[in-house]
Amino acid sequence: MIARHQADTLFRNVELVDGTGEAGFQGDLAVRGDRIAAIGALSSWYGIREIDGTGLTLSPGFIDAHTHDDRAVVGEPADMLCKVSQGVTTVIVGNCGVSLAPLVCTERPMAPLDLLGDAQWWTHASFASYADRLTSAPPPVNVLAFVGHMSLRAAVMGRDAVQPASESEVARMRDLLARSLAEGAAGFSTGLAYPASRQATTEEVIAIGQPLAAANGLYVTHLRDEGGKVVESIEEALAIGRAIGCPVVVSHLKCTLHENFGRSVETLACIDAAVDRQPVDFDVYPYAASSTALLVELLRDDLPVQVTWSLAEPAMAGRMLADIAREWGVDQRIAAGRLLPAGAVYYSMDEQDVRRILAHPRSMIGSDGLPHDVRPHPRLWGTFPRVLGHYARDAGLFTLEAAVAKMTGLPAQVFGLVDRGVLRVGAFADLALFDRARIIDRATFADPIRKADGVVEVWVNGHSTYAGEQDGVHASAGRLLRRDRDQASRA
Repeated sequence: MIARHQADTLFRNVELVDGTGEAGFQGDLAVRGDRIAAIGALSSWYGIREIDGTGLTLSPGFIDAHTHDDRAVVGEPADMLCKVSQGVTTVIVGNCGVSLAPLVCTERPMAPLDLLGDAQWWTHASFASYADRLTSAPPPVNVLAFVGHMSLRAAVMGRDAVQPASESEVARMRDLLARSLAEGAAGFSTGLAYPASRQATTEEVIAIGQPLAAANGLYVTHLRDEGGKVVESIEEALAIGRAIGCPVVVSHLKCTLHENFGRSVETLACIDAAVDRQPVDFDVYPYAASSTALLVELLRDDLPVQVTWSLAEPAMAGRMLADIAREWGVDQRIAAGRLLPAGAVYYSMDEQDVRRILAHPRSMIGSDGLPHDVRPHPRLWGTFPRVLGHYARDAGLFTLEAAVAKMTGLPAQVFGLVDRGVLRVGAFADLALFDRARIIDRATFADPIRKADGVVEVWVNGHSTYAGEQDGVHASAGRLLRRDRDQASRA
């Protein structure tokens, strides 16, 4: 008599795409507790719940390599429907120099820190406080968190963060980073394009980032310039990584403004040339428009801008800035000033650059979504199904297996997430079940808050968290993740 094995959840006759980039295959997969217990032809297994996966694809849950979900994952409640409805099971927070910790605010912080909200949300004087919040009230997704340079500057310098830092201020920021790394932060992020960080020299960033080497932390950066000086800015990021002795991740790699269209050939060549001498990777989102705070200094007559939220004029959310200015009878810069504080979408990129960067073998997928915008960029709700449906299936830019690897196995390796991002026995049961023929984004710039089609069900640490017909999440099984120093050093 053949012994029978019990699984909590057993998938039968499903296409398994394992996150490595290898071809998918038909088989069964068993889950016990929070781990994958078996893969293959599991005729001797039975499940408390059995799922017939005929015609469906099972992959590792998607890892959103670049988010601003810092506040969303500690919200009350932390619903995260915008992510789990796409198949996302892990989010990387604390990007672009903006992190909810370590910083306490008594008034609304400066842009773009205010993308995470008013002073009421800025209550974590240490990374340990933020980590404790995630541990005591688990979110629906796993979280890996970085410490932001802008947040360190605001914590140490207050409103003077728009000025150069003194040696003593740099030392205090370095100490705060070292403490945060010891408390579980995965690394250090910068947003050197923004007013609160622009005055920071390369030397300041290197000095603050010194603790990264001993902690094997990552340096993640929104480049100082993504337009005319984009290559020089990549070189600066690489120089920072070399000086500190740490890996570099370039955030949302792009080439902005018409005069720079096509320069992704140069930027990718720059990164490729650096790979042999230092570890460097990058993320990208699958859209030719960016989104951040509405900053008057970014405005140009040839740059279409859409307002995503405005504290001064809430009714303007969703409208084009040029139309608002015309209606008010003023210049766009004056109109923008009246809207502040506010957020915006900038239609600033070329589709061919987006495709070239997406197709590069080192590209990871990150949404860069802004969950607190009234009318957010559609990347918040649509990034991952768009890659799988539009770019992999419909455009044929890469195989579905390659697309899945960009959002699972590769980011797990880069960020040092042990036993995540792959389907293998012993790995955590972060899983996405979807219909490869049907999966597609539905969020648009005109109607950005729409769930994608084709995501059937999602599991986080073995718990079913989302089913495609529902309007919310039904489990909060996420965990605060720690960057595994040993695995990361081998990556």
